[in-house]
Amino acid sequence: MSARRTQNRLAFWFLLPSAVVLLGVVAYPFFFNVYISLTNWNMFHFRNPEIIGLTHYFRLFAEEDFYRIFGKTIAWTAINLVFHFTLGLGAALLLNRKLPGRNIYRALLILPWAMPQYISALTWRGMFNVEYGAVNLILGKIGIGAVPWFTNEFWAFMAPVITNIWLGFPFIMVIALGGLQSIPKELYEAARIDGAGPVRQFYSITLPMLKPVLLPALVLGTIWTFNNLNVMWLVTDQGLPADKTHILVTYVYKAAFQYYRYGYAAAFSVFIFLVLVFIVKGYNRAAREEAY
Repeated sequence: MSARRTQNRLAFWFLLPSAVVLLGVVAYPFFFNVYISLTNWNMFHFRNPEIIGLTHYFRLFAEEDFYRIFGKTIAWTAINLVFHFTLGLGAALLLNRKLPGRNIYRALLILPWAMPQYISALTWRGMFNVEYGAVNLILGKIGIGAVPWFTNEFWAFMAPVITNIWLGFPFIMVIALGGLQSIPKELYEAARIDGAGPVRQFYSITLPMLKPVLLPALVLGTIWTFNNLNVMWLVTDQGLPADKTHILVTYVYKAAFQYYRYGYAAAFSVFIFLVLVFIVKGYNRAAREEAY
C-alpha cells in the first residue's frame, strides 16, 4: 500500500508541471474567450466592458453573411479533404511500389507539407497573378484564356483551394505510406491465390487495414483545414474580392483585428469550437462502430 501511495505521489508531482502549463495555455484562454463573448468588448469599451449575455450569439445567427460564410467553410473543408485523401492515398500506393528513384519522389512530394505555410501561400498568390502569374501563362500556352483569379468570386475561392490541396495531400500520403508498409505481404499473396484482382485486394485488404491510421489523420486534417487561416487570408488578399471569399476563421480574424469587435469575434470562435467538437464526435462514433 505504501509503495502504491509513493508511486501516486511521484506521478502527481511529475504531472503537475504539465497540468499547470495546459491550464495556462489551453483552459484559461478558452474560458476567457467565453467570457469575452458574453461582453460588449470592442474598441469603444476596451477598458470597461459590460456583460451583455448572449447578444452576440443571437446577432450571429441573425446575420445573412453568417450562413454564406458557414456554407463556404463547409465547402472549403469538404473539397480539400476529398482531394487530400484521394491524392494522398494514390501517391502512397504508387510510392509503395518498386519504382526507380522512389526515394527522390518521396522527398519531392513531401516538400509542400514541409515548407512554411505562409511562404507557400504567398508564392501561389504570385503564381495566380492575372497578367504575369505562372498559372495563367501556362493556361495561355495550352489555349485557355486567362482566369480572373482575384476578381471573380468563384475563382478567388478556388485559388486558395488549389493551394491548400497542394499543401495538404503529402500529410495523408505519409500516413498512408506508413500504413501500407505495415500490411503483411502474405495477405496479398493469399488473395491472389484465391483469384482476387487488384481492385478486390484494395477494397478487401488495403482499405480496411489502413482505416485505423487514416481515420485519425482525417480528424486532424478536418480540424487543420477548417481552421486554416493562412492560406485563405494570404492567397485571396484578406478576403477579397469584396469580402466574398471569407471562411469562418478569416472572418473572425477580420472582426477582431481590423474592426476590433472582440466580443463578436469571441462568440464566432466559440461557435467554431462547438462545430469542431461535433465533427470530432462524429469521427469517434464512426471509429467505434468500425471497431465493433
